[in-house]
Amino acid sequence: MISLNITGHTVEKLVDPFGLLSGDRYEFFLEIEVDEEDELYTEKGVGIKVLLVIDEKGPRISHYHLYERGSEKVLDFALEEDEELTVFNYCKENIDS
Repeated sequence: MISLNITGHTVEKLVDPFGLLSGDRYEFFLEIEVDEEDELYTEKGVGIKVLLVIDEKGPRISHYHLYERGSEKVLDFALEEDEELTVFNYCKENIDS
């Protein structure tokens, strides 16, 4: 389990040019702070790419993955339920930024 400390983000609203998808989609790139003792630690830093969907069912995370910043290498780790909830709440609160 990582100690999830989100230190920043970028967000972009994705455009569906053909209008096939319902609702809105947002792509978040979260910067997280990882302790040097954690197995996930890299010198370049770690990020989480999140696809947040908001449609008639409400907001939800459609997909996420952790990656090494700089190289964009996908890391084979999953978040625990409480960490996913933290990420979800953070993204929901920062849609307009």
